[in-house]
Amino acid sequence: MTETAGTSADEVVLRSATADDARAIAALHADSWRRHYRGAYSDHFLDNEVEADRLGVWTERLATPDPEASTIVAAADGTLIGFSHLRFDHHPAWGTLLDNLHVRADLKRGGVGTRLMAESARRVLARPSPGPICLWVLGQNTDGQAFYAARGGECVERVSRAPDSGDKLRFVWRDPAVLLD
Repeated sequence: MTETAGTSADEVVLRSATADDARAIAALHADSWRRHYRGAYSDHFLDNEVEADRLGVWTERLATPDPEASTIVAAADGTLIGFSHLRFDHHPAWGTLLDNLHVRADLKRGGVGTRLMAESARRVLARPSPGPICLWVLGQNTDGQAFYAARGGECVERVSRAPDSGDKLRFVWRDPAVLLD
C-alpha cells in the first residue's frame, strides 16, 4: 500500500507545475498511456519508449514558462498524484484545450480529477477573455467519456484516426463555470 492510498480529494494540494515536476509528470503520463492507449499506440512504443518520450516533452514544456499554457499538479504527502495541462485560446471556436488530465490509477474515482478540472476552469475564467474548454478523448476510453459527460461535457465531434487506431472525440464545456466545485 502506498503512503497516499487513503488520500481524499480534500487532502490534495493543487499548484502550478515547475521544472522540478517534469520527471514525476512524465512517469504518471507514461503509466496512464500504457494503461489506456493499448491499440491506439504500438505495444513497442508503450512498452519501451513512452517514458523517455514523455520525459522529453515535459522537460521541454516546463523548462520555460509559457503564458499561453498552464500545468497544474495534484499532490498528496509531497507525492504527485495527478496533473492537468491547458493550452489557452487553442481553437477559435472551442477555446482552451485541456491537453492532458491524468490521475494515478489507484486514486481514480476519489475526486482528484474533478478538482483538477475545477482548477483548470478557474484558470480559464481568470483570463482576460475566458471562453470554452475542450479536450480530445480516444473512442476506446469509455471511462474517460463517462467522466467528462458526468461533468457537463458535450461531445461535439468524432474524428477517425489512422486505420485500426480508433476514433477520438471532442468534448466541450461552453461555460467552464459548470466545472467549478
